[in-house]
Amino acid sequence: MSTVPRIVILGAGYGGVLTALRLQKELNYNEANVTLVNKHDYHYITTHLHMPAAGTDNPENARVSISKLIDEFKIDFVKSTVVQIKPQEGKVVLEDGTLSYDYLVIGLGGESETFGIPGLKEYAMNIRSINSVRLIREHIEYQFAKFKREPERKDYLTFIVGGAGFTGIEFIGELADRIPELCKEFDVDPALVKIYNIEAAPTALPGFDPELVEYAMQVLTNKGVTFKIATAIKECMPDGVILADGETIKASTVIWTGGIRGNHLVEQAGFEAMRGRVKVDPQLRAPGYDNVFIIGDCSLIFNDQGRPFPPTAQIAMQQGITTASNLVAAIRNQPLKEFKPSIKGTVASLGKGEAIGVVGSRKLKGGTAAMMKKIIDMRYLYIIGGIPLVLKKGKF
Repeated sequence: MSTVPRIVILGAGYGGVLTALRLQKELNYNEANVTLVNKHDYHYITTHLHMPAAGTDNPENARVSISKLIDEFKIDFVKSTVVQIKPQEGKVVLEDGTLSYDYLVIGLGGESETFGIPGLKEYAMNIRSINSVRLIREHIEYQFAKFKREPERKDYLTFIVGGAGFTGIEFIGELADRIPELCKEFDVDPALVKIYNIEAAPTALPGFDPELVEYAMQVLTNKGVTFKIATAIKECMPDGVILADGETIKASTVIWTGGIRGNHLVEQAGFEAMRGRVKVDPQLRAPGYDNVFIIGDCSLIFNDQGRPFPPTAQIAMQQGITTASNLVAAIRNQPLKEFKPSIKGTVASLGKGEAIGVVGSRKLKGGTAAMMKKIIDMRYLYIIGGIPLVLKKGKF
């Protein structure tokens, strides 16, 4: 090992940013060289992306410049794309160079999981990044503009959202709020607009309390959403979808939120992975590599019942904090600690002023849950950027 250990963090998502912020707080000067690698020079708040995607918020509000978060005297920031991870050699290949490391943190985030459904990769859009949500927003507005030119094309006003998990439901809530505004702007009869939510699982929001799921579906149905639950998409085409029961729905817009897998670079690096996610040890390390930590969407951790935890922002942040303290411990030859996720609660928004949630043992719905969502969002802004960031990005 070089005199000063080199720590490389890949990805500035929830896990990577929290790892970096904690390291800059806990490490002494010259105790380690820390490099953070990210494809963009900003961190984006993934849990906000459904809003700019639907056009109910500005994409700028979902991103925070990395230089505002990190202290460049303590952390080197490299804006680049990771091309390959070589754990045997202790190297990471970037598009414009190579980095060597003594410790590696992989927080590269997930990719859309299409479950091999034909046409999804080619024809469906994803809510995965600032750029992808800009595209969705512009695309939706463009459909209204096109409909004014070709009023016989009802498929321009048909919107299909595949997947009724968290992102799907939150996006539909925003989209249903946005439609009346677009109808007014483009002078379109709202009765012509159709929003379908298609989910293969037997219920929307799997894992959520049934009473709250029912409430959520009622709120969204009242906003004009048509649910097709326990119905799989068999094929996605340029002009719509074919469902497993043979029904075809014509639509110019298909947005897929039906699943996340880990990053393909993790599989290519030779780690044992299931759909791009690595079953990490209790200290969050990759099997066989004491110096490689994997967090966020690329890690697989199990609860006491042996079920995998869903890859949420909340868990990624907690993993970042544990990883930072384990890196400090490793450098100082102290024992590492086990990661124990603590689920504070989960809140899903259903559009303006409406949400459902579970906080502790309490079930929340409506305005109370929406308020809770705001508090959770502001708490995150406070954790990464203190009061100034809350004042700049918080929604009051």
